[in-house]
Amino acid sequence: MARAKAIYVCADCGGQSTKWQGQCPHCQAWNTLTESLPETRSPARYAPLNEARPVQMLGTVQAEAIHRMSAGLSEFDRVLGGGFVPGAVVLLGGDPGIGKSTLLLQALARVSHQHPVLYVTGEESPEQVAARARRLKLDCAKVALLPEIQLEKVQQAIQANRPALVVIDSIQTLYSEALESAPGSVSQVRECAAQLTRIAKNAGPVVVLVGHVTKEGALAGPRVLEHIVDTVLYFEGDGSSSFRLVRAIKNRFGAVNELGVFAMTETGLREVTNPSALFLSHYDAPVPGSCITVTLEGTRPLAVEIQALLDEAQGVSPKRLSVGLEQNRLALLLAVLHRHAGISCADQDVFVNAVSGVRIAEPAADLAVLLAVVSSLRGKPLPEKWVAFGEIGLAGEVRPVQRGQERLKEAAKLGFTKALIPKANAPRQPIEGIEVVAVDRVADAVGKVFRGG
Repeated sequence: MARAKAIYVCADCGGQSTKWQGQCPHCQAWNTLTESLPETRSPARYAPLNEARPVQMLGTVQAEAIHRMSAGLSEFDRVLGGGFVPGAVVLLGGDPGIGKSTLLLQALARVSHQHPVLYVTGEESPEQVAARARRLKLDCAKVALLPEIQLEKVQQAIQANRPALVVIDSIQTLYSEALESAPGSVSQVRECAAQLTRIAKNAGPVVVLVGHVTKEGALAGPRVLEHIVDTVLYFEGDGSSSFRLVRAIKNRFGAVNELGVFAMTETGLREVTNPSALFLSHYDAPVPGSCITVTLEGTRPLAVEIQALLDEAQGVSPKRLSVGLEQNRLALLLAVLHRHAGISCADQDVFVNAVSGVRIAEPAADLAVLLAVVSSLRGKPLPEKWVAFGEIGLAGEVRPVQRGQERLKEAAKLGFTKALIPKANAPRQPIEGIEVVAVDRVADAVGKVFRGG
């Protein structure tokens, strides 16, 4: 029998080409074509799982309240938007060894006390999973385990056991007999994810897909995988730190950019209920170049320390380097500081860092960045127990940020006594434990902090 001629499939859009090209002819992306075997067509491939539903008028559909199923971990529930939604498909991605399987096994063990669950493992043997459960001291007596990588057998197990929660570890190991390509190929990942999604939407179980990531940090497989699922979560962490972050990138049933914080211990992942304490350094005395801000991660306010270091430039072009903050925005803020506050950093190398590996995407940290820069430049620390947040405009104005009251309450809870904020964010009623200093110009902000005005 002649070997089927290979085709090349785009990892981003799924488009096909008969020959390899550097650029996808469909979406114009570069270096995304990978070799694959042509798909075989099966007439029953998309057969309906049950009777076809009649067409309904949207106005006659009764919108019922969503009854969520708790994952047994409050930080995980927070990222999901309050818990698992029946029929939802969740994609959890992360680096190898970061703790994805540990997190899901802990969730399965807790959910199994109220609901039937199924753990499909294609990467580990039953003995390996049992050894992990014993090491984590989990009660997994009611967790159904299926070591299988064939999609059709997984479908049969789901229909036979009727679980409320199914974990597929991982989607890259599954394959369907309807296709000839190898597990992990673009076509196999797309097909298996589509079939599991149909099962979730028709039969109602929550399906959690574990996904690998590439060396660039993106989820492996076709980009359409992220479009198919309802929720995309990234499990992040630094190999040198015990802390792990679960971040929602997409969520049809909750807020995006929501953050859950865990600590890896000998007995598994432990929830961190006060993550602000992780991102703050503790000094015996105030130090120059440090300012605390309150940023939002989804719906959660987090106190984060911004550090700045200014040093006399050694070359012709001074360096501008930021970690955890947008580098272009740092250059913009330094220009505003010079133009509207008369403070020049033209002869200084400027380094700015958000501690503990936090990434801040919102502009609410602008004011804290400028205060940290001025503090380092003058060698004068900010007063103790001060916190600052606010967006800086090109005209030198301090612009309001969203949910200022919640930021102030978080700062007061952590023991801060003064807050430098935009005038438009000043609360109408005083907040117990914290004094608000409202400003509307950059020069005013610098003056009130460093001259006590």
